[in-house]
Amino acid sequence: MSTLCQKETRTPATCLGSGSTQGLHSSNGDDVERECSRKPDQKPLKCYRVGDPTAMFSPNSPHLSSRGSVIKWFWDSAEEGYRTYHMDEYNEDKNPNLSQSDMLWVEPSLLQYPDWRGHLFLREEVARFLSFYCKSPAPLKPENVVVLNGCASLFSALATVLCEAGEAFLIPAPYYGSITQHVCLYGGVRLVCVYLDSEVTGLETRPFQLTVEKLEMALQGANSEGVKVKGLILINPHNPLGDVYSLGELQEYLDFAKRHELHVIVDEIYLLSVFEKSVEFHSVLSLERLPDSQRTHVMWAASKDFGMSGIRFGTLYTENRDVATAVASLCRYHSLSGLVQYQMAQLFRDRDWINQVYLPENHARLKAAHTYVSEELRALGIPFLSRGAGFFIWANLGKYLPEATFEQEMLLWRRFLDNKVLLSFGKAFECKEPGWFRLVFSDRMHRLRLGMQRVRQVLEGESQVAADAPSCQTQEPRGPRSHCED
Repeated sequence: MSTLCQKETRTPATCLGSGSTQGLHSSNGDDVERECSRKPDQKPLKCYRVGDPTAMFSPNSPHLSSRGSVIKWFWDSAEEGYRTYHMDEYNEDKNPNLSQSDMLWVEPSLLQYPDWRGHLFLREEVARFLSFYCKSPAPLKPENVVVLNGCASLFSALATVLCEAGEAFLIPAPYYGSITQHVCLYGGVRLVCVYLDSEVTGLETRPFQLTVEKLEMALQGANSEGVKVKGLILINPHNPLGDVYSLGELQEYLDFAKRHELHVIVDEIYLLSVFEKSVEFHSVLSLERLPDSQRTHVMWAASKDFGMSGIRFGTLYTENRDVATAVASLCRYHSLSGLVQYQMAQLFRDRDWINQVYLPENHARLKAAHTYVSEELRALGIPFLSRGAGFFIWANLGKYLPEATFEQEMLLWRRFLDNKVLLSFGKAFECKEPGWFRLVFSDRMHRLRLGMQRVRQVLEGESQVAADAPSCQTQEPRGPRSHCED
């Protein structure tokens, strides 16, 4: 949890999830499951929405093009909370330096222009790394690997090379909101939100469940509005829900895409952050056979699983040579320095340290942090999704909104910000139901305590509780990872 400092009292402040940061994990024990549902008289909402970021702003500078105005708008509005945090950041002793001396070596060749796909020695290590941790049935090939500076650049590059301007990707919503910027700013690509519901209906087994039926309805709706859909974006494990798709679900989504000749971009950036032992993660690369290998593209980065967001390392794995080459061509603007490539290769080679030291300790810390935040939310009577992956908890604060509107959601977010705690509000993730917030729990315990103390102070200071807040009905547990917990 990130923290801010209070100017007057110098009391440290905390961040349980910024508008552009990750979310929280959850435990999957014998806790009572609760299913979030809407009142019977509430009108059904539209099951999809075609996004158009350019309609959300008006140009305010004579010096910028219309494209430049869109780019500036994202900085002015979408990053407000994160900028506020950085201007008043909590200060404490830093973590010990865990770098190994062999990561600091500088070969003369590392100072020259690299292959834009990445140095061969790094792509070979990435292929071995993903083969092992994604449990691929056959060794992955270095020639199908492209490395560049993070998944943001990867989204931008893939959107640009796969779509014409104005075309679209399907994406289940809520979703990590920065993806809107990633695909729009360079490529002019739109997102068609496939809305997921907190209410469990029909054959669904958990809140916010993605089904092929919802994908079909969103695709048909977009087509009826004249929007050409070129692909589907899947985040697995999911941000902000923490969901981990089953093998059967993945197969259904990929089969849907093949039927409609859609590309599938699978973001597996949290693949090593499944900390609950009862939850099994299945990478797309673990499938014996991909339904459409030429239209399936997998990305991963070190920023989440290794806490190295500042090193700016991301990788693409695709069997489509044309796509790989086109993305590599854009790497002349998004490449990594030779020094970073060498350091990442050294990290990937140290499999013993990763397996025996880093991952067990990281998973234990994540689970302890999640358990603490979960217990605090239960004590406040706040419903939240219980999953076993990611850095976040998706919590329903709807009962603290005087009215169930996004305007009231934003006012509550600002009250948190005024009290030096930074959460992420649901609208930033295109959640269609006001009141949901993402809380990041991947932080030190004393910072979590401070953050939850400030969350409690804000919520207990609220005098008015919405009369029509979503109710939660207690049910017997269905499984370890499929419930909204309270």
